[in-house]
Amino acid sequence: MKKHFTTIAKTALVLVYLVIIAGALVRMTGSGMGCPDWPKCFGYYVPPTDIKELTWSENHEFKKGQVIIKEETLLVAKDNFTTSTEFDDSHWEKYTKHDYAIFNPTHTWVEYINRLFGALAGMGCFLMAIASFKFWKQNKKITLLSWLTVFMMGFQGWLGATVVYSVLNPVKITIHMVMALLIVAVILYIIQLARPKESLKVFNPMFRNILWISLLLTLIQVVLGTQVRQFVDEQVKSGIGNEYLWLSKPELSFYFHRTFSFIVLLTNLFLFLKNRKLNLGFQKINWVMVLISVEILSGIAMYYFHFPFGSQAIHLVIASILFGVQFYMILESKKPIQSNL
Repeated sequence: MKKHFTTIAKTALVLVYLVIIAGALVRMTGSGMGCPDWPKCFGYYVPPTDIKELTWSENHEFKKGQVIIKEETLLVAKDNFTTSTEFDDSHWEKYTKHDYAIFNPTHTWVEYINRLFGALAGMGCFLMAIASFKFWKQNKKITLLSWLTVFMMGFQGWLGATVVYSVLNPVKITIHMVMALLIVAVILYIIQLARPKESLKVFNPMFRNILWISLLLTLIQVVLGTQVRQFVDEQVKSGIGNEYLWLSKPELSFYFHRTFSFIVLLTNLFLFLKNRKLNLGFQKINWVMVLISVEILSGIAMYYFHFPFGSQAIHLVIASILFGVQFYMILESKKPIQSNL
């Protein structure tokens, strides 16, 4: 299994990115509360597709933990039973985590698929951790970081539950997103540790330091972006259904986010030119410039063309890929061949 470890780790990384993509679709479609409980969905392992499944009726069999919506309230079955001709409240208790009691089958299944991807990514990370035992004598760091990833995935699942219980609290959503990026960073580090120690990169201390700065700028930009997204969500919740009006009177965070994009662009443009001038060998800086260009274009599309379909998801996913590429460049810069001060 040792010779396949890098492939397993890369698969785990792809699965984590699929979770990020699924999460972006959840955000784009407003499906964050599609499942009001966790880890099940309305008390089911496979969620309902019709409101009838969440409505009390005669001679219906319910199992403990299953949920119904009655008078705009979520009720949870206290035991296994079959209903009679009249509603018996002794079998039910009120769901106390929150008071959100809306069923939208599309939202439910978008959120459910997001959770399935999360479970699949967790399994991928667990398999990576099992395989990492082969490195215990050679490099204990690989094994320890692999198991750290498993615990981080578990913590990420718990964070997902707190997001639901808080009815999409913006601070918790931001922490949830940052945690996903940290998991990406750890897996990339594991992959770099497991690969042969060969590099065509020229070590340049200033270049590496600015790489760290560019990564920090990207992370800040992601946090600012979640704040803008929260403002848009609030516009939608307030009843503004016309996307032309969502950013007609934006908050200050929007202008920070927009202006900050130029700082990100200029910082990475400097790295791009420095890499070419000194022939440092960092080919991934070309990817960075392409990703930043797409990121800026998607942001322009959202503002000037009023949120065309998919633009929000593209904006978030590209930002997470950008973070991963930048972090891996930092890892590559740790392997000097020669000094070029």
